[in-house]
Amino acid sequence: MDYRLLGRSGLKVSTLILGTMTFGGKGEFAKTGNTDLNGARRQIDMALDAGVNMLDTADVYSDGVSEEIIGEALDAARRNRVMLATKARFPTGDKGPNERGLSRHHLIRACEASLKRLKTDHVELYWCHEWDGQTPVDEILAALDHLQSSGKIGYVGVSNFSGWHIMKMLSTAEKNNTIRPVAQQIHYTLQAREAEYELLPIAVDQGVDAVIWSPLAGGLLSGKYRRGKPEPEGTRKAAQWSEPPVRDVEALYDIVEVLVEVATHYEGASPAQVALAWLLSRPGVHSLVVGARTEAQLTDNLKSASLVLSEDDLAKLEAVSRPPLIYPYWHQASTASDRLSQADLVLLKPFLEK
Repeated sequence: MDYRLLGRSGLKVSTLILGTMTFGGKGEFAKTGNTDLNGARRQIDMALDAGVNMLDTADVYSDGVSEEIIGEALDAARRNRVMLATKARFPTGDKGPNERGLSRHHLIRACEASLKRLKTDHVELYWCHEWDGQTPVDEILAALDHLQSSGKIGYVGVSNFSGWHIMKMLSTAEKNNTIRPVAQQIHYTLQAREAEYELLPIAVDQGVDAVIWSPLAGGLLSGKYRRGKPEPEGTRKAAQWSEPPVRDVEALYDIVEVLVEVATHYEGASPAQVALAWLLSRPGVHSLVVGARTEAQLTDNLKSASLVLSEDDLAKLEAVSRPPLIYPYWHQASTASDRLSQADLVLLKPFLEK
């Protein structure tokens, strides 16, 4: 397992993070899994033994049950070996008009409720789970600054923000001398590479590292879904889980076929491991949040930390999944190639190579 500094911080985080959205299995989240307390303990131990040093959860996962299970599962010995990350934005329990969003009122209440469920006095990383366009950014940052100075959170990240949202947060943080996001938790896979237009360049240029959620596209890149073959049962897709959207099924199948082929080049590797290893090779990507319905899935995913793909195999994956150049990037590729930064090249480099 590798450990990398997270953004512009001194915090070293493993390249794989254990995701816990499957813990609890309550409400809509039952579609993703229903890991109970004993199963959670086993998954946490497996992750720790593999070198994972952070767990990722959210107050909204199973309406707080995921956090409660983690709180029960982490005895003193486990808690000393692992860092915790949780999130706030969506309503849990009370659905009143102020029990949502990123207002000072909601953030502070949500954080205190999460700490109680997690049975801890602090979390190392606190994510703003989604953008809130109705709360002033300086209010959001002031609330997070207060939580940090109170010792309840260590660092802050943002999740599912657009490029201009992140830049607005960074600008306001600099202007007001308040806490600055160190990372962004985003969706990015071989079948969904939109993050390369703005989010990954921001990661490289501004030091707001990308932490990837659902890095196997909800299992679509695991090799279980193949062209012309029946879809597997017992999956989140079979349960009508809607994330992520697939806009071109045939393109997805093309990607899976290359994943299956590339996996044969490495002894014991699976298509899922190849998809995860590709992500870890990408500029701006710090770590992947890997969760699993079963211990076998988690075992397989954890092996991706040590898989290094050849340049030829990376080129094959690039060719089958490359996103189109939208404006202004096609114009920059044709007229600005003499003065591009490393952040620009996250997207444009493959289009400039002969």
